[in-house]
Amino acid sequence: MAIGTYGTIRPADVSPEDVEIVVVYTPSRDETQNFVLSSLDAPSVLRPYFNNANTGGNPNVEVLGGLYNLTLPADNFNAIGIYTLMLRPAQIRTSITDCGVLSALPNVKGIIVDLNNVPQAYRNKFIPQGLIGFRIEYLNADGSKIPNFFRVVTSCFYCEPIVVNQVNTTQKSVRYRYTDSTTNLLFLTVTPSSSPTNKPNATPFIGQPGQSIIVSNTYFNPVTIEIDIVEYDTSSLAIALFGNQTKSIDDGIYTMYDENNNIYKQYNLFEIRDQFNALLFEVRQDRGTNIDFTKNFTSIVG
Repeated sequence: MAIGTYGTIRPADVSPEDVEIVVVYTPSRDETQNFVLSSLDAPSVLRPYFNNANTGGNPNVEVLGGLYNLTLPADNFNAIGIYTLMLRPAQIRTSITDCGVLSALPNVKGIIVDLNNVPQAYRNKFIPQGLIGFRIEYLNADGSKIPNFFRVVTSCFYCEPIVVNQVNTTQKSVRYRYTDSTTNLLFLTVTPSSSPTNKPNATPFIGQPGQSIIVSNTYFNPVTIEIDIVEYDTSSLAIALFGNQTKSIDDGIYTMYDENNNIYKQYNLFEIRDQFNALLFEVRQDRGTNIDFTKNFTSIVG
């Protein structure tokens, strides 16, 4: 009997606005303690490609998933060294306004987020059902993140607080109910949030009022790219090894040429002797920007 094979990985068609690019720079691999941490504006440097061949003549409509063009700004990558780029889901930092239950369904627990505490750039995500699948990570009081602990959003709707008279005075009198009108409060249900059947009192931790959290999408897995900025690349080394070269016998100017016979580098070649005319050193000195353009290769060889 044949057994079918099914793929489970799909290319991400994420928007650049949902990406955060972190850059770590070190001048060499030996510098592990001193590094420079910065970030890039993903919408300005990350551009998606579009599948224009199969869209029926509608260009720039269907994103070609998984394929993006990354532009490295010269102002940020202007030093020789190692740049490590981490492309990760954008992190939205906010805080929990309250942890409550629904008045109509007391068994449904959730996190209440006030949109006034959400950065303006990401408020378009905080709409009904807009955060489904997002990951919530929790911060301690000192700002450190609780390691290897997160919850996943299963639903989110606008809500409003209501006061309910409780028989048991230990229960909270403020509960929440969904509303179709736009408010500043979102009720987020997360998983896991319900107690196991074999121990009903073991309620999973979903956060506490006032606690800082990090909300991020799960559209793609973080990607790390390492870029080495070097003084010479393989092309320049090939010019030195295999390119045309000339040496002026009269003035000792040694010239290297690129693949188009343009002057690439010039050196002064000379000898240093002692008072008895004994040879001590043979020297090759870089002329820098003092280029003698009369040493044109075409003019020399004809």
